[in-house]
Amino acid sequence: MPVLDCIGCNDLRVMDNNMGSMRTVLCDLDGVVWLAREPIPGSSDAVARLRASGRRVVFVTNNSAARVEEQIAALLGVGIRADGDIVSSSTAAALLIVPGERVLVAGGPGIVQAVESRGGVAVINDGTVDGGPFDAVMVGLHRDFDYARLAAAASALHGGARLIGTNSDSTYPTPRGLEPGGGSIVAAVASAGEQIPTFAGKPHQPMAAAIAALIGDDFDASTTVMVGDRPETDGLMAERLGCAFALVRTGVTQPGQVVDVDLPVTADLANLAAVATAILD
Repeated sequence: MPVLDCIGCNDLRVMDNNMGSMRTVLCDLDGVVWLAREPIPGSSDAVARLRASGRRVVFVTNNSAARVEEQIAALLGVGIRADGDIVSSSTAAALLIVPGERVLVAGGPGIVQAVESRGGVAVINDGTVDGGPFDAVMVGLHRDFDYARLAAAASALHGGARLIGTNSDSTYPTPRGLEPGGGSIVAAVASAGEQIPTFAGKPHQPMAAAIAALIGDDFDASTTVMVGDRPETDGLMAERLGCAFALVRTGVTQPGQVVDVDLPVTADLANLAAVATAILD
């Protein structure tokens, strides 16, 4: 039977599926494991229980700002080991460039790291308009973003660079509520630069490729579940991968909130702890 937990699936199409067959758990971070790195109660224990059962837990995040080692350290700080088990939208975005390309980065150090790991030349957008030419402008969450940086990014695009957005999320959840996400900044750059962006993170194909590359030959969609708080991102990612989707209501989607998205849902549960229980019981 479908797994509900009295949360209410509204207009979501909850499917008959055996959660106990899941062997790989793709887990969003913001709104599932933590809020602004403040752990959601029960999330660390849920990951530990899943791993103790022999299941693999991989963290799939649209947050592009942090370097990989920073994300690993932050997760370890809440009791979760993540070495070799993180895929970010910056990693996915770097797949859209080729070695040697010059990339103007309007985003955090995570994008710079990913571009350089790919063999690209990362130039941090400091608002200098005459820094080009560039092959690409890569945009993600950028807390120092301002008019000068917008002008510089737009100038690079008008000069022939292509626009890559790490993710399209307009918001992300925090303990204070929703705050502007990377997608909001991409929208501003796309408007000023008069260019349609190519997105990399969930639910787009570059993220699917990055997930497949990390998991390797062990990836089996029929025994994989994507756990997330945003149907239009995490749910569509699951649909692209051909795997199950478990919606949790600890982030963007809140308990009792009506969700009108036409996609199949395997479980509509309160939190990650409830997902772990549904898989393990």
